[in-house]
Amino acid sequence: MNRSSCLLASALTAGMLLSTAACSSDDGNASGRTDRSASPAAASASPAAASPVADEPRAAASSASASPAVHGLTKDEAHTALITNTDLGSQWTASEGAATWRDALLKSKVDASQFVTDKGNAADCQKLLDGLYAEDLLGEPKGESADTGFDDSDNEAQMRYEVTAYGRQALDDRFTWLDSLPDKCDQFTAVSPKGGRQTVQVIHTDLDDAGDARKGLQIKMTGDLDDNPDTLTLDFAAVRVGDSALSLTNGGLSGAEHDSTTQATEAGADRLKDVLNGKSPKPTQG
Repeated sequence: MNRSSCLLASALTAGMLLSTAACSSDDGNASGRTDRSASPAAASASPAAASPVADEPRAAASSASASPAVHGLTKDEAHTALITNTDLGSQWTASEGAATWRDALLKSKVDASQFVTDKGNAADCQKLLDGLYAEDLLGEPKGESADTGFDDSDNEAQMRYEVTAYGRQALDDRFTWLDSLPDKCDQFTAVSPKGGRQTVQVIHTDLDDAGDARKGLQIKMTGDLDDNPDTLTLDFAAVRVGDSALSLTNGGLSGAEHDSTTQATEAGADRLKDVLNGKSPKPTQG
């Protein structure tokens, strides 16, 4: 073979090799695959190795499963979740109206002069009294609600019971605030609409393990009612179930039967949970 033929053969061979390499490169890009065994250092250093596009749907699915949608209350469901007097005992009947002590005692104003070092506590104590009177200690509802009332023939106590949708974060924030009140408002003086001075005490109370979160308080107000010394004792209880909650006040001038409070929260939490899960509440056991 002469020199010209050798040069031509070499050029053809080199061209074929370059063409093969180019085709191989194109095939790799089209398939989206990387030969990690050929260059592990390059593969690990490449941002594409983490497959961010593939990971995003997986992360979104994980987030969705961790925070499932909560079933909201309709008006009918809120009414269905209410307890009845059969959940409380034979002494409880449907309420015949608000007791006279509501306006005489719960409309009182905090004497702010006693809070010398922390005026914020005076505001919290006033918020407590206002919430008891307005029956909105859990704040502004974010959904449907229903309420009912009962009278206790044994001690003339009254219970007001409510089921409302609020939103989980709003409820958790309000429970944190309620938890602070026995420290902020341990004992303070309030003045009634007629100018009478009352001593108010706030303490924690225990509730059985009902719902997702729970908070119990007892409020005692000692002062003059119609020019006679009296003590109003009220249980306040709230239980969160999902994004909704039940709350109640129970008590009167002859005290608060705490067993009735816990009985109501236990039965009510079960009913609310069933309703939120799309089930019919179990009938009350007689």
